[in-house]
Amino acid sequence: MTEVSRRNMLSLGTALGLGATMAPGAAWAWDSQGSLAGNAYAGQTNDPNWIWDDEIDQIMADVIQNGQVSQTNRAMEKWVNNRDTVPTGIPDPLRGWIADNAKLPSWADKKMLTHSTDVNRRLDTHLFILYGIGGGLMSTVIPREARSVYWSKGGSDMQDRAAKTFSFGYDLAQIGAFDPGGQFLVTATKTRMVHSAVRHLLPQSPHWRAAADETIPISNADILVTYHSTGTYARTKLRSWGFLQNRKDDEAFLHSWQVALHMLGVQEQFIPESWADAEEQSRHVLTPILAPTVEGRDLAEQLLQMPRSIDAGLTRGLLNEFARYLLSDQIGDWLNLRRDYAAAALLRVAWPTYMAFRRGTIPFLPLSYYALDQFIRAFGMAFLNKGQSTQTTLITLPETNRV
Repeated sequence: MTEVSRRNMLSLGTALGLGATMAPGAAWAWDSQGSLAGNAYAGQTNDPNWIWDDEIDQIMADVIQNGQVSQTNRAMEKWVNNRDTVPTGIPDPLRGWIADNAKLPSWADKKMLTHSTDVNRRLDTHLFILYGIGGGLMSTVIPREARSVYWSKGGSDMQDRAAKTFSFGYDLAQIGAFDPGGQFLVTATKTRMVHSAVRHLLPQSPHWRAAADETIPISNADILVTYHSTGTYARTKLRSWGFLQNRKDDEAFLHSWQVALHMLGVQEQFIPESWADAEEQSRHVLTPILAPTVEGRDLAEQLLQMPRSIDAGLTRGLLNEFARYLLSDQIGDWLNLRRDYAAAALLRVAWPTYMAFRRGTIPFLPLSYYALDQFIRAFGMAFLNKGQSTQTTLITLPETNRV
């Protein structure tokens, strides 16, 4: 891993629109008074790097050690919709935990969540891009996340792993996502269980231990980093493109992510209360730790190959330059993305026009810009399960690491 200079950190933070104020390895200093817990933690700076998910972590460790993963996965196949009963055929402690946790927190605002799914529906094309290319590739320069993904079972099949990750955002964005007929509460609960399984398995991997700077992966801090590389990053980009200007839309988008963080086991003392609090937290927890790794470069290459497997008409130069356009040349250089200056020039002119069309500020899209629609479709489909609906994507518990 290369040393990231203070100047590069500041430049990178500016390019991403997230800012950078803290040095790598600095002590946690975000004040929890800016969290949903508010005054309950005023003046405290508890460190989420040392907080995991104790109850489900112990349950999943027992499931794995007792050889119950296969039977649990089979039982969970039919557990899809929020209204579905807790599946039978899984260990009783796990059934009890699911019954207690696969539901909205008491502070969730159902009207705001309904509005959030309307916002997501209107911005689904943009979120495909920002979660897929932007957040997906940013994850490859988050060292802890890249190593955890690479050395866990999912790292050996990135299309399958990406489909399962993408289903989280897909189900979050669906109309009625939080209603009985929606699927997000189930998807989020399954994802939380997978995280616990990985926490048990990865410390047993000599490859992960040799590269990691932590003893247990996927802490509350790690989940917050992922949130800022997706939700906070997407919000920053959307606003720069002229979207989420309506306060109600902006607040609803935040609330959906607050609920998502809760569903993933993040404690309320770390969930930002406002976008201003989220941006402040992101300046501390995300931008300063971005850096290249061997594992991340491999994952990025796999991700950038996926759209071309769906649509052979996509050029690698366009993919590389769009990644640079969404993130930064710094990240593009870290990932060894070869330059295509013709594609770069096209994007600088075409993308603002395309966004103006999407905002409705120009009446029609020039025919030559149809390629951008095709480009977005190809990348979105690549993040689904081999180009199919996420309805067929099963989130399953791992029982081994990458071999």
